[in-house]
Amino acid sequence: MADSRFFKKAGPFTLKELAERCECELGSGADPDLVLEDVKGLDEAGSRDLTWAFIPSVRDSLKKSGAGACITSEKFVEYVPENMAVLLSKDPHRSYGLAAQLFYPESVEAFISPRAYIDETAVIGEGCRIEAGAFIGPHAELGKGCRIDANAVVGAGVKLGDGCIVGANASVSHCLAGNKVYIYPGARIGQDGFGFAMSVKGPVKVPQLGRVLIGDDVEIGANTTVDRGAMGDTEIGSGTRIDNLVQVAHNVKLGRCCVMVSQVGIAGSCEFGDFVVAAGQAGFAGHLKIGTGAQIGAQSGMMKDVPAGATVIGSPAMPHVDWMRLNVLQQKLIKETKKGN
Repeated sequence: MADSRFFKKAGPFTLKELAERCECELGSGADPDLVLEDVKGLDEAGSRDLTWAFIPSVRDSLKKSGAGACITSEKFVEYVPENMAVLLSKDPHRSYGLAAQLFYPESVEAFISPRAYIDETAVIGEGCRIEAGAFIGPHAELGKGCRIDANAVVGAGVKLGDGCIVGANASVSHCLAGNKVYIYPGARIGQDGFGFAMSVKGPVKVPQLGRVLIGDDVEIGANTTVDRGAMGDTEIGSGTRIDNLVQVAHNVKLGRCCVMVSQVGIAGSCEFGDFVVAAGQAGFAGHLKIGTGAQIGAQSGMMKDVPAGATVIGSPAMPHVDWMRLNVLQQKLIKETKKGN
């Protein structure tokens, strides 16, 4: 159950409203006028609550749940109690996310702390919230309804669209961002790339003269770093989700709706298509091209390009099927070796 000290609830909503706004259909016999007041888990939900079920491990909990209604799919309907209304969805996880957003919407109450520093040349949109210790640099621009949390830095010339959030102690420089961009606490956007020329006289710094360009509806996790381009720009496509503790080097280009899980490291000038998923701790050598829809397994070491739609894993990475076969052969070899001893 969401703690009211931290989360403000909206609603209530009728079952019909929820179906229309959460991409669902009313199940057989469901009362469209049923009023629901909150979203809760299967075990804690009551008759005025909406719950959800979309993985096999919750079947028993679903059978015993006292929720008033449940978002689920056709294959789980047989486990729903008789007195529970059903909202049928082709993608229950997505529909639950939309429902939770309705009950607990992100909201920004306009406020500018007297302890924030805002340069006189900065442009602040309507309804922004800027907390104590925040710094807004010269000629920076914030769209409508942005939130800049405590001690965050929005550097000179940075432009953020409407509804953006910069978390506590995060910093943004050399960046142009679209709408609904969420930069989580401690993230570093637009820093120098790791650029230097090696010589017998020692490394020589190469100025990083590019920017970071971020599309709409992007999230960049806590303590993640996105370096600006050396020449040209680093680009993060609309809809992309970057987890905590990810490194995105200079001139990397991520397509639309990519997902980079925690501790992924991407070396300079890699180019990703749309909807690429990289699992935790995957590492990418520089200048690689990763095709649209590719899936990269956890801890994979990427040394060469990956075609669109491929699934790879291992270090160095290989097709998933080959990796599975290799593991089977290794296990057989280990058994044979033990027998020999």
